[in-house]
Amino acid sequence: MINNRRVFLKFLAAGSALGTLGACTITSSGNVTTVMLNVAKVKAYGVAGLNAVTTILSIDAVSSAIGASSVTAIETAGLALQNALTAFLNAAGSNVTITYDSTSFKSQIDSILADLQNVSSLLGTAISQASSMVPGSILENASTAVSALKTILSLFEGVLGIVSAPVSRMTEEQAFQILHVFL
Repeated sequence: MINNRRVFLKFLAAGSALGTLGACTITSSGNVTTVMLNVAKVKAYGVAGLNAVTTILSIDAVSSAIGASSVTAIETAGLALQNALTAFLNAAGSNVTITYDSTSFKSQIDSILADLQNVSSLLGTAISQASSMVPGSILENASTAVSALKTILSLFEGVLGIVSAPVSRMTEEQAFQILHVFL
């Protein structure tokens, strides 16, 4: 009974996110699950991650506090995200939506997701490292950018049917606005 309830709650949560976002449609036929994604949304999620990197690293006090090796790691993760996003957009072309299953765009989508997760994790760690060395008002701006990115990441996971604990403290629109992404 509990297992069925968890499955139902996960399905309900994923369905709610998908219906609200209008970013994708998930269908299943046998063992194959097909996801149709809105290319503009995937691009917006990737750009949000890139903008979060730029925002955090542009705050001199944070960059100084976390040190050169952490800055390099964040820049490398941002470059990986940029490359994954570019590869996806080149493959998607001018399509408004793309459909993928386990044999098509899945690896590109998984790469964008993994890179967003990595960027989010590294930026969260950086903010934590800087917290004792950076004034509260400066740290608040950086923390808001990380929170916005975590919201975007959570929404992207929801779009893909990956249900995790909700971290959204803001709406998608608010997160995009904070990270300077406009659809």
